[in-house]
Amino acid sequence: MGEIGQISVYDALGGGTVADTLLWRKCYGGVVILISSTVVWLLFERAGYNFLAIFANSLLLLVVILFFWAKSASLLNRPLPPIPNLDISEESVLLAADEMRVWVNKALSTLHEIAVDGNLRTLILAAFGLWLISFIGNLFNFLTLIYIGILLTLSVPILYETFQAQVDEKLIIVHKNMNGILKKADLILQKVPISQKKEKKSQ
Repeated sequence: MGEIGQISVYDALGGGTVADTLLWRKCYGGVVILISSTVVWLLFERAGYNFLAIFANSLLLLVVILFFWAKSASLLNRPLPPIPNLDISEESVLLAADEMRVWVNKALSTLHEIAVDGNLRTLILAAFGLWLISFIGNLFNFLTLIYIGILLTLSVPILYETFQAQVDEKLIIVHKNMNGILKKADLILQKVPISQKKEKKSQ
């Protein structure tokens, strides 16, 4: 935990376009994501539009425009619509599957630690995380949660990069306190079955 300050936020985000966007080093990408997500949220959450209806109507309008564009282009010797060859590469699919495999393995490992190893620390952390998700889910609907997630994604990395030293210092203190609490809980849990066995033997 103490080595957090040695890793730059840019490197932790993998560098490249994603890091540049999240850290607002290329403002264009961040602005596009922020404006488009805000427009979508306002349309579906505040204006009350139906997502499926708008999606279908937009696709219908796009298909009709492209059709008449192609027909008029052939008649008037104009260029065809600039539609790229849409093809998902095998490499992209393998990368996505590999990333999914990592997350699934983490989830299975957590379940194994709780159900087989009886790890109290993992149980407490998993229970707290699930409770927090449930609590937040009761406050907002799914679309609003996605929008909040986008806002946090565009704001937390740059704020953390700005105040990294101060945040790391606080995180180290929190981590030490959590370790102390979990160790005490482990000791208490270990004593419970021993006392129960002693009582059974005395009976």
